Amino acid sequence: MKSKIFKGVILASAIAFINCGDDSATSPLSSTGDISSSSIEATAESSSSEVAPVESSSSEIAPTSSSEIAPASSSDVAPASSADAPSSSSDVLSSSSDVASSSSVAQSSSSSEKSPESSSAKVESSSSAEAPKGIFLASGKEEEKDQLKVVYKTNTGWDNKGILAYPEQLSSDQKHGVVVWGPGGGTEPGAYEGMIRRLASHGFVVIALSVSPGDATQATKAIDWLENKNKDSNDPFYQKLELTKVGCSGHSMGGLESEQAAIKDKRVFTAFLNNSGDKNGGVIKNFPKEKTAAVLYGEVGMEKPNAIKDYETATDIKSCLIEMTGGPKNNSEGGYGHGSGSWDGMAATIAWMRWQLGGENERQADFVGTTGKYIDGSIIGKQGKWKTQCKNF
Repeated sequence: MKSKIFKGVILASAIAFINCGDDSATSPLSSTGDISSSSIEATAESSSSEVAPVESSSSEIAPTSSSEIAPASSSDVAPASSADAPSSSSDVLSSSSDVASSSSVAQSSSSSEKSPESSSAKVESSSSAEAPKGIFLASGKEEEKDQLKVVYKTNTGWDNKGILAYPEQLSSDQKHGVVVWGPGGGTEPGAYEGMIRRLASHGFVVIALSVSPGDATQATKAIDWLENKNKDSNDPFYQKLELTKVGCSGHSMGGLESEQAAIKDKRVFTAFLNNSGDKNGGVIKNFPKEKTAAVLYGEVGMEKPNAIKDYETATDIKSCLIEMTGGPKNNSEGGYGHGSGSWDGMAATIAWMRWQLGGENERQADFVGTTGKYIDGSIIGKQGKWKTQCKNF
């Protein structure tokens, strides 16, 4: 039955792909028509009285929060593992001005490999106890595993349709880094529960958007929402958030949302794109020189040429191009494809944020150089290897 469902999605997406032009594509799951992301308006705000936030502990699986489909954007619905992903021919990305059409079917996953550290224990920082510096990070450094227990809230955010996740016990003497997560087009943010929880368990406050139009509007409103909470003396986040150096990440259209946010929002410092990239190669090159970017793609993913071009044209920006190689050939994509980064390769996103936001500069050697963990190392817990190139670091 599962394979029949995937085949149906693949067929519908393939038809949409064949019929779409270079300028825009209509999602097979959307009837909104062809529009560019530059003309997409932000989702209307709703009052908090309309939808009550739903909260769960890290030991519970929270329901997804939004059934909304991104307007005329990619319809990525990706599986918890790329081994179950539909074939890459069903996924197509366009630039942030040309909305994409892509499809993968998604299931949420907590991705935990060990019991998280107890939140009842004293919060440990990654730096000196006498004079804390930088942001708070979980003392456990393994990015392949969840670390701290987290609070996971759905039906929240500026539009009451997003997800908010953060460590169950917030630090009393260090601020927490903020990561904005953008879902793929047509995909509910809850499909990325594993990534969201993993990031939060490492010490970050994570706000997952309900949709990713690819023009930074949603990311900016999410950061504004957190900034208001950071200023509210009655809010648990009062003066606990580091909002001058925010990280943005996302899958497919969520990646395009992330790179646009790095250009348009001065609070965003770094963008990590998972299975994404501007097909015209015109985005990362426009980053302010002090900002950084990473683009992860699958060896057979439809986003591959987009990712490569976006990286190659950014000649003077600190950036990395990360490929996942040697994926399982017996899956529907024949290797790591469009659904690889957010699930099988989530460790790279965690490591990047701990380096770029958390100040763990020793992690540079994992990405930059001739040999290293994400340069030519094995994909831990999976098959295959990483293949990374970086510049300007």
